[in-house]
Amino acid sequence: MILLTSFSPNLSPYSSPVTLPQDLCTCCCFSWRSFPFPLEWPASALHPSLYSHIPQSPRHCLFSHPLSCRTTPLLLIPGPGGARTSVYPSKAIIPRGGSQRVNCSISCDQKATFGLETELTKKEVDRGNNWKVFELSDVQEDISLLCYSNSCPVHTTPLSPAGFPEHVELAPLPLWQPVGEDLNLSCQVSGGAPRDHLSVVLLRGEEELGRQPLGKGEPAEVRFTVQPRREDHGTSFSCRWELDLRSQGLELFQNTSAPRKLQTYVLPSTDPHLEAPTVVEVGSRWPVKCMLDGLFPASDAEVYLVLGDQRLETSITYHDYSVLAEAWIEGHEEEEGTKSLKCSVSLGNEIRKTRGSVIICGFPALSGTLSPPEVSGWTTVTVECEAHAATVVTLNGAPAGPLGPRAQLQLNASAQDNGRGFSCSAELEVAELVVQKHQTLELRVLCRQLDQRVCLGKWTWQEGSEQTLKCEALGNPIPKLNCSRKGDGASLPIRDLRPVKREVAGTYLCRATSARGEVTREVVVNMLCECWSLGPGRDSELPLQVQGVQSLVGVLRSRMLYGQA
Repeated sequence: MILLTSFSPNLSPYSSPVTLPQDLCTCCCFSWRSFPFPLEWPASALHPSLYSHIPQSPRHCLFSHPLSCRTTPLLLIPGPGGARTSVYPSKAIIPRGGSQRVNCSISCDQKATFGLETELTKKEVDRGNNWKVFELSDVQEDISLLCYSNSCPVHTTPLSPAGFPEHVELAPLPLWQPVGEDLNLSCQVSGGAPRDHLSVVLLRGEEELGRQPLGKGEPAEVRFTVQPRREDHGTSFSCRWELDLRSQGLELFQNTSAPRKLQTYVLPSTDPHLEAPTVVEVGSRWPVKCMLDGLFPASDAEVYLVLGDQRLETSITYHDYSVLAEAWIEGHEEEEGTKSLKCSVSLGNEIRKTRGSVIICGFPALSGTLSPPEVSGWTTVTVECEAHAATVVTLNGAPAGPLGPRAQLQLNASAQDNGRGFSCSAELEVAELVVQKHQTLELRVLCRQLDQRVCLGKWTWQEGSEQTLKCEALGNPIPKLNCSRKGDGASLPIRDLRPVKREVAGTYLCRATSARGEVTREVVVNMLCECWSLGPGRDSELPLQVQGVQSLVGVLRSRMLYGQA
């Protein structure tokens, strides 16, 4: 029979023993890994007076692998007094697979039998009267060490191998992340011990954004939440585990995951601005533009212009925070009708669209004629504009009349009408819209002209004054003008601003020549000047004279000076 007692907070260690059958001993083995009472309470130890009476098998059961019993845990009666066992270090963390020396000592009878119970390979390396040192090797997992004695309570201590995590990884990031919206980042760590010394750090580049202890699970997952900024576009994020064993006399170990690059973006809620013609005439070509401001990064935006079901060839220009797409719409006869026009701008995971429509229509040519297109002066000219029957044609200068597809004007052309323009306009209503077409005609009047309006017949100037000689010939085609002085053929300086001299005076013949013939005009240049005679009495014999006109001022002034007025 074996004497046991059940544990109770109110039960004295020396309470009356309970007698149980010997074959139940195997069911009374308790797990020394997890005591049902505080370790500092000196209970659970086998009473010395009873230890020798326990058969070998159950005695071994006490210090061997624990069995699982479904009965209420029963505790061995402790020994008397304050005798106890102890283990140093009380808690140890060592590198996985390494070795550790453990001191097991007792404070009771020095002749007591004591030792260290463990599943690990152990070797006694030193001893004393009441202590022993064991070297434990190849520590691969967490384990509890039991220091036992036949006269003192047992004592346990945990031994944990420190292992680096096998893998650390930042979970994949979204392809694009909107600026300012919460982004959940997940760091996953496989392996590593002890977990209560492991932590995970989230890094943005080299900047630490957050730190959390590594929990349980395999792999263990730690989550962080950040709000990305514009400047985070293209920035790398990573996870780093830290195994801090400095409190155990070891080091701080750490390792960082492969970085992942984040792409942030801003896409405004407004739709793109679309500029396009409402109507495109068959055979014509019109530009179309699509713009959007306030997006980031603008260079990563994609812009599409689609007419009907055909994507237009687009030229895209990027600015700091805007994008501009330009294309051309060509009107083809086989495409007549209303076509949808769509502009879409996509960035990140979002898209903005603007829709419009374009009417492609056939507009028959506007025909404008001058009959004849070139005329001589005082010839009747007919101006006519005509278009499709459904159009309304107008001609500037034409008399008022009923509106229709034809307008006409007649005039007697003169030299003043040379170069005159006539504007024809045609209007066509398409889908409640008015489409216009314009044409300009120019009349050419063939003539030659060299008259008083463009070339004066007489100039009288003060000598030395700055003057511009003006003489032009009008006509179509433009005549060639030449002015030469009678007698010596000297040329008249035309269109030059200069001080005039008396040598310019004279009579000139100006001739305008073109394919239409020749026109001449006589031009006289007079010069006013103050002249002095060479000596007394000579002025009456030789009055001063300028080419082309006698200077009375010079004669009178000369006579007054010499008393011959």
